[in-house]
Amino acid sequence: MHHQRKKHFLCGLLVMAMITACSDSSEKTKPEPQPPIMPGEVYLSPDSPKKAYVKTASLSLTQHPLLEPLVGKISYNESVTSRISSPVAGRVIAIPLALGAQVQTGSILLELDSPDVAAAEADYAKARADLTLADKSLNRQRELYAGKVTSQKDLERAQDDFNLTRSDVQRAQDRLKNLHISPGKSDGRFALRSPVPGVVVERNVNPGMEVRPDYNTPLFVVSNIKKLTLLMEVFEVNIGKIRLGQKLSVSVPAYPGELFPATVQYIGQVLDEKSRTIQVRCDLPNADSRLLPGMYATIIVNSNPGDLAIMIPLTAVFTEGDADFVFIALDGNHYQQRPVEIGLRLKDKAVVTGGLKPGEQLVTEGALTLRAEEQVEADSDGKKK
Repeated sequence: MHHQRKKHFLCGLLVMAMITACSDSSEKTKPEPQPPIMPGEVYLSPDSPKKAYVKTASLSLTQHPLLEPLVGKISYNESVTSRISSPVAGRVIAIPLALGAQVQTGSILLELDSPDVAAAEADYAKARADLTLADKSLNRQRELYAGKVTSQKDLERAQDDFNLTRSDVQRAQDRLKNLHISPGKSDGRFALRSPVPGVVVERNVNPGMEVRPDYNTPLFVVSNIKKLTLLMEVFEVNIGKIRLGQKLSVSVPAYPGELFPATVQYIGQVLDEKSRTIQVRCDLPNADSRLLPGMYATIIVNSNPGDLAIMIPLTAVFTEGDADFVFIALDGNHYQQRPVEIGLRLKDKAVVTGGLKPGEQLVTEGALTLRAEEQVEADSDGKKK
């Protein structure tokens, strides 16, 4: 009897254990309550694999482009550039200064054996000799006039001859001075000098070459390449967005991802009727000499520092009909579809003019994934109804 009671007791415990296990299993498999689905909203479960495709970023106000990037070309800054030709004819008698050489104002670029210089030196020597003779003649006429041996007319003629000869000397001396030749030299040599400091960026002369003043091509180009000029053509419809002193951002293919500052210096006063563009010149500092004349550049015209807007990547935008939409992350699992107004649309970014606020979390990647999930939820909700 005792053994039978013990057997019934163990069977009861087994049945209770089985009931408890089934109850625990039922509780574990019971789905978590889902929040109500509102139109335009998406919920992802914390362990959803789709969350790996969704990336967000906080929105903020920033300076924004006023128009699409412009194309420009870098050139010499003419205010610090000199195209140098020889003012006299002659033959090069020494090796001209090499390309890339640093020069100062007055540095010798080349030397010539010049008949023109020899003639100028001879003219100065002759004028000096004539002046000495005229001076002696004038003094003699003064003595004779004082002794009443000659007339006042002869004295005045001697004075005029002296004045004319002195003028000839001054003219010959000025000619030598303009050529940077010391009066009294008579070797016929001419030194071509740089009128500005900088670097020899072009050279079109070789040893032994005969040069003349009427050459169309300059013998040397000397420029300070630490100060360059950026030239760009702006369509007439956009010229109102360009102003003197405006700061620009410049990029070149040689240095991808790097921006160089430029400043608008001059806005052309003539419209090219064929291209409907106006030329704009900008100052382009080049302290490290990495930028080179002839390079093509892309120019970004930004807004004033006080004119701020929200910019978003185009990967965040999807279009339905005639409207543009983005998703905003309300929390880690909750997303809301939001219509936005886009102003300027660039290659990979867009300027937002309405629909978003600073501080909101924008879905920058995965918007289409959320849109597909939203459609699935909407279809599922419709079937339930």
